[in-house]
Amino acid sequence: MASWPAHSFLLLLCLVLLAGTATPQTAPPLSVDAADRWARPGCQPKCGNVSIPYPFGIYSDSDCFRPGFEINCTSDGTPYLGLDCNIEVMDIQLLKGTLVVNHYIAKDCNYQNGSHPHTDSWINITGLPNYKFSHERNSFVAIGCDALGYISSDRESTFWTGCLSYCTDASSVPNDTCSGIGCCTAPIPMDLSDFSLLVTSFYNHSDSSFAPCSYAFLADESKFNFNLSSFTEYQNKEKAPVTLDWTIADQTCEEANGTDDFACVSPNSRCLNSNNGPGYLCNCSEGFQGNPYLNDSNGCLDINECSADPSPCVKRCHNTEGRYSCSCPWYMYGDGQRDGSGCTSILRILYLSLGVGLSLFFLIAIGSWLYWIYKKRKLGELKQHFFEKNGGSLRPDIRLFSSEELEAASDNYNQSRILGEGGFGTVYRGVLPDRNVIAIKKAKISNDEAEVQQFINEVEVLSRINHRNVVKLLGCCLESQVPMLVYEFVPNGTLAHHVHGEGHRGSLSLEARLRIASEVAGSLSYLHSAASTPVIHRDVKTTNILLDHDLTAKVSDFGASRLVPLDQNGLVSLVRGTFGYLDPEYFQTGEFTDKSDVYSFGVVLVELLTGKKPVAKTQAVKNLATLFIDCVNSGRLVEILEERVVDEGAPELLEAVTELAMRCLSLKSNDRPSMREVAMELEALIRWRIHPWGNVNVEEGDSLLAKVGSSSPSVLRDYVNSSVEPMVPFEIVR
Repeated sequence: MASWPAHSFLLLLCLVLLAGTATPQTAPPLSVDAADRWARPGCQPKCGNVSIPYPFGIYSDSDCFRPGFEINCTSDGTPYLGLDCNIEVMDIQLLKGTLVVNHYIAKDCNYQNGSHPHTDSWINITGLPNYKFSHERNSFVAIGCDALGYISSDRESTFWTGCLSYCTDASSVPNDTCSGIGCCTAPIPMDLSDFSLLVTSFYNHSDSSFAPCSYAFLADESKFNFNLSSFTEYQNKEKAPVTLDWTIADQTCEEANGTDDFACVSPNSRCLNSNNGPGYLCNCSEGFQGNPYLNDSNGCLDINECSADPSPCVKRCHNTEGRYSCSCPWYMYGDGQRDGSGCTSILRILYLSLGVGLSLFFLIAIGSWLYWIYKKRKLGELKQHFFEKNGGSLRPDIRLFSSEELEAASDNYNQSRILGEGGFGTVYRGVLPDRNVIAIKKAKISNDEAEVQQFINEVEVLSRINHRNVVKLLGCCLESQVPMLVYEFVPNGTLAHHVHGEGHRGSLSLEARLRIASEVAGSLSYLHSAASTPVIHRDVKTTNILLDHDLTAKVSDFGASRLVPLDQNGLVSLVRGTFGYLDPEYFQTGEFTDKSDVYSFGVVLVELLTGKKPVAKTQAVKNLATLFIDCVNSGRLVEILEERVVDEGAPELLEAVTELAMRCLSLKSNDRPSMREVAMELEALIRWRIHPWGNVNVEEGDSLLAKVGSSSPSVLRDYVNSSVEPMVPFEIVR
């Protein structure tokens, strides 16, 4: 057998594929006589010039119509509804659910010969329950220059309405308007199946040549047009067209669907409830056309929209069952719809897009460059503004960090880097590129100039101080919206954390407490008397005392501190400080001195001895300083001291430290020792603890006692004779 050529095989394959592809059965194009094909097969499709689509049918064959839709076709080709009805059918509109019929006109005429014909009309279609007069398309009409027309119905509920038309002469009658001058109208109700007509006149119009009669009838508004000739036009007419609504049965779609008598039998058909009384109609679904009451080739078939002229698509049309789609060739774009964007050549738009794109590119590039220059300039101006606002004019002799450096060091101020938060700012842990760890204090964003002044003041104070027990200021950033300070990183938290923190109570030995107190006192003594310009801290408290890895104290937070000129003993300002640490005299007078720091230090010392917070939560006394003084004066010191302090401290040592604390807490500032005296006494007590009386010579002991203030075990004896109120002697009981 000879082998087939390759192209012949491909051609055969295409033919097989095409033969096996099912295409939807489409309806032929809808024409004027399309309804002629909608009668049942083998049934008479017309009566005279009127098409008879199913469910209507000629009465002679019972299989050609649905019961209730019989058409009586007379020998002269005139169709009538039913057998005994004299209603002539003019047109059947299947898909609209309407049909046009002729019905009688009521007349009242006055002729010059003296005759006065008067006709009342009555029409009844109650024998055909599927039909109602359309209240949407019909209106009651009365015509005449003195016409009073009535329409009424007595079935079920009484209906009666009418209208009056009037005119004086032909010149007063407007054309194309039925508004009461020569012609009037009235609406009719829904569900109207029979009615009576009556028209009458008040005057004799026999001398009127243009309007001798008055008329009343029901008219289809789309087929009725009133003008001057209407007065004589209806003299020789007995009937006028009116539109009926028809429905299937008296059920709704929901009630009829699924029953054996359901009329919507064609696939792709849908059911619609009537809007004029009970009943339903059938229609084809969108994209289909035909007779929805037939289940054959004349039923609802797919509309081939692509065969329409013109086609709905400008290039390619693809018909599918119930719908269609448009597409463009590969070298074009768009939706392909004739009434949409159509199809546009890609090459045309390509050239246009290229030109527009290049223009936009250059505009964007130039605009971006100019915007970058503008933003850089504005950023520089903003940084300079912040620099001057945040105290840049002071030119402190410390390193100035950029805002970008600190953002990178703190991982953009990540929440996980927060070391602590206060009323004026947040402290973050930062790591510089050289791996050095720093602490960054960032002010809270605020428009309060006082808060900014706190930071400026801290820079000014710390830039003048260099002491091992004062936290070291490494630099600052003044070019951001809020100023930022950079400190050495103190890794062991605050003294308050070690004294009061959960799980840390009692963790510090008495030796460590005395050493920390001595270091704090030494730093405050340096600030008060050894610095180039004396500094009053004004906020001494355990949360402002940091501890490094060796528990070495570092005094911090100098935002409220003030530089004191050498020729001034005290300054007056608004009261600043923390409740529980605040000097009572400063609180009352508003004048702060170095003795204000002494009082606050006394509270810190009491915290170290008792382990209690500065605000004690007891019913009797809430202030720790007051509670401590009360316990000392009443001989109950041991009750308030922390257990470890009592266990590790000799009675003489505890009495001496207690006496020192009491002196610091004196209500009068003049009765308080200076911080230099406090530092010296604490240093002496530490040395005494290391070298007790039994282990040192008399000379050394005498020198120590001179510093402590007594050579007897009771170091409070001198305090009894001091200016403060006398204290009740006490005894440390183990």
